[in-house]
Amino acid sequence: VHLVESGGGSAQSGGSLRLSCAPAEFTSTEPCMGWFRQKPGKERAWVAIINGGGITQYSEAVKGRFTISQDNAKNTLYLQMDNLKPEDTAMYYCVTQASFFAASWTAYKNRGQGTQVTVSP
Repeated sequence: VHLVESGGGSAQSGGSLRLSCAPAEFTSTEPCMGWFRQKPGKERAWVAIINGGGITQYSEAVKGRFTISQDNAKNTLYLQMDNLKPEDTAMYYCVTQASFFAASWTAYKNRGQGTQVTVSP
């Protein structure tokens, strides 16, 4: 599956962006999907994960500011990012099809090419 992310770009500190990823369809055996990000010079890290039951998990760095959701009708995964901070600047990647809430990038069967988010002070 070729995942395509969109919605990245530039924002000022305190601003908002919404990322989209398609196609993102839940499967019964691999119901977890989510977002990772990679900051310059850092390893890729998980940001938010959602499963087919709507249960979500967030990293401490984004909890309370980011919201992950999925639209079944559109087969699209979203990441609403509010109150952005300069430290949120990173390449953001969409992942789908893992059998559990995995913090490891390689646990997901499908991985996107990424979309850049840049937050200025």
